[in-house]
Amino acid sequence: MSNPFIHVELQTQDLAKAKLFYQKLFDWKLEDIPDMGYTMIHVGEGTGGGMWKNPDNPSQWLAYVLVNDINASTKKAEKLGAKVCKEVTEVPDMGWLSIIMDPTGAAIGLWQTKVRM
Repeated sequence: MSNPFIHVELQTQDLAKAKLFYQKLFDWKLEDIPDMGYTMIHVGEGTGGGMWKNPDNPSQWLAYVLVNDINASTKKAEKLGAKVCKEVTEVPDMGWLSIIMDPTGAAIGLWQTKVRM
């Protein structure tokens, strides 16, 4: 399957409360990455994710789709009527992301993994 969902991310106004809730609800292993202010979610099988505190927006989940070329995919989405909410941004040593809003108003993330040599 091309362009699978690869990562699901929770942007939350209360990270501590969210972490406590999801650890009790599911059998997820949470790994804090302090220098990024980010918590990785390891689910075992299936698509993992992460969570981070974002006090400027309502708490919400966002799915990311794997793409081969983040710049080309972001530009293509824009040409097809999407609004670019977050321009292509590098995540050091991991890859690049962008966030778009499709013509219906739904947000989705695009992700390109950094090739490791």
